[in-house]
Amino acid sequence: MNKLLATLIAGVFATAAHAQTATTAPVNNNVAEAQADAQKDIAKAQEKEAKKVADANEDVAKAQHKADKKKAKAAHKADKEYAKANEKVAEADPEDKLKAEAKADKKVAKAEAKVAKADAKANEKVAKEMAEADKEKALAAAKTDEAVAKANADVKKEAAKH
Repeated sequence: MNKLLATLIAGVFATAAHAQTATTAPVNNNVAEAQADAQKDIAKAQEKEAKKVADANEDVAKAQHKADKKKAKAAHKADKEYAKANEKVAEADPEDKLKAEAKADKKVAKAEAKVAKADAKANEKVAKEMAEADKEKALAAAKTDEAVAKANADVKKEAAKH
């Protein structure tokens, strides 16, 4: 009698275990598919974000390069003005030397002002480009976070169905 009872109990457990695996296999399969889709969506969103960040960084680098060129050009012009002014002072007659130095000082001051103005404008453009890049990076990160949250929610939704 004990053997018969033990066999019946073992049969009940075996049937229960078999029934449980039969119903959880499709559930796990659906959840696994949802997780795979979620990973694809997340990877795609991260790829888009990386591209946006790279584009923004490239724009900033271009703006910085352009600004550096403008600054160098302004400095070169100022150097020419310095040289011209010093040349005129050197060529001036001894009695006109003070007058020539005064004129040279004015030209040098004007050239320095132009350099400062060019530097300020160039720096302003770079700062604007950096701000724009930061905004684009933040938007891209937000979109990625949204995609991750949506993908995770889809997985939870699929898991909750079963």
